Amino acid sequence: MSEFAPCPKCNCEYTYPSDSLLVCPECFYEWNPDEVESEIADPKILDSNGNELKDGDTVVVIKDLPVKGAPKAIKAGTKVKNIRLTDGDHNIDCKIDGFGAMALKSEFVRKA
Repeated sequence: MSEFAPCPKCNCEYTYPSDSLLVCPECFYEWNPDEVESEIADPKILDSNGNELKDGDTVVVIKDLPVKGAPKAIKAGTKVKNIRLTDGDHNIDCKIDGFGAMALKSEFVRKA
């Protein structure tokens, strides 16, 4: 067991010092143990233009998105209201008229 703090990203307990930083051997994350990383505890979800998204925002789809099992794609310019932010690869949950419940990636939308 290591006497150093576990990795804040992957919770690996085998961290080691390197100069003034601590290093994780599993995910190779480096951090200063004297500073608290607020970004890891509360990651920001950004749209395609770099604007921060929040629950309840309205966004616009910026490119045609094919939907598996649907005969047509979600067209660019489709407005999506009242989004919910989630963890994971598809970080937006929403309902789109004509399609129903969807999970979208934030890189394919912009804030309206």
